[in-house]
Amino acid sequence: MLQINYDPATNPLNNNEWSFPLLEIIHIAGFALAIGTIFIVDLRLIGAGMRRRKASQLERAVAPWTLGGLAAVLISGPLIWSSDPNMYLHNRAFEFKMAAFLLALAYQYTIHRSVALRDAAPPVSVPVGILSIALWISVIAGGVFIGFA
Repeated sequence: MLQINYDPATNPLNNNEWSFPLLEIIHIAGFALAIGTIFIVDLRLIGAGMRRRKASQLERAVAPWTLGGLAAVLISGPLIWSSDPNMYLHNRAFEFKMAAFLLALAYQYTIHRSVALRDAAPPVSVPVGILSIALWISVIAGGVFIGFA
């Protein structure tokens, strides 16, 4: 079993009552922004919303917001992990979340983005949008269950 020689008591996040919760808020807000903007495009891909605009228009419009949310997640996440790396290394929900996050991120910037930018027809866009929603929900579920694993 992998162990990092680390004392969580030395981490500033664990020595200030506001720093860890504030970082968690930034992390969750970043996820909400990123996943929310991705869901806007997903809903258009499956034909459930924003029908007056093409998926490519929505993808381009929300892309900076998605990247901003992901940047917040990618900065705050490792900082949160640093608060107790041994706990996270042995947490099945965290492992699941990381695997789901990497898969969702890869899918987002390959297949999903390609289909959205070319305004693919429903036989292609609907399953792509549904799979995207499922992947991102799995990331959220993994994060929720970290405290219970």
